[in-house]
Amino acid sequence: MGATDVGYARLTGFPFVGLLFTGFIITPTGPKVLEYNVRFGDPETEALMLLLSPKLDLAGLMMACVERRLDSFKLEVEEGFAVSVVLASKGYPGKYEKGVEITVGQVPEGVVVFHAGTKKVGGKVVTDGGRVIVVCAKAGTVEQAVELAYKGVDCVQFEGKTFRRDIAHR
Repeated sequence: MGATDVGYARLTGFPFVGLLFTGFIITPTGPKVLEYNVRFGDPETEALMLLLSPKLDLAGLMMACVERRLDSFKLEVEEGFAVSVVLASKGYPGKYEKGVEITVGQVPEGVVVFHAGTKKVGGKVVTDGGRVIVVCAKAGTVEQAVELAYKGVDCVQFEGKTFRRDIAHR
């Protein structure tokens, strides 16, 4: 959201309330900005959710945003680091097959498997999109969270599963 967008929001009576997300990539010449978002995006949302305190009233937080009283809301977060790894269908972002059966084994403590492009068919969970699942892990260090996330990735199986192996590696 640029300065013009913020000004427009203020003039029209719809001030910006939310989250500004900036996506970075590390290059040989230093960090570069990939994107700006003013929404909870996928897979960033999943990682952030793991850092919220279990005591946090999430509905209350959302209502505070809607009612423009966010400044009075006490945001509770836990210490630690969270990492998300997207499991995609073979061929994504191009053409990919749907209806491939997914199995999820016993994931380690600290790992959460979020479904994105899935659906149930005849009692089985199958792929139904390009970005199929987001595996997230929370731990005390980035390195531990990365290791744990990839252990979680190993617990999810479907034919054509593709994912990046360089998440948070620097």
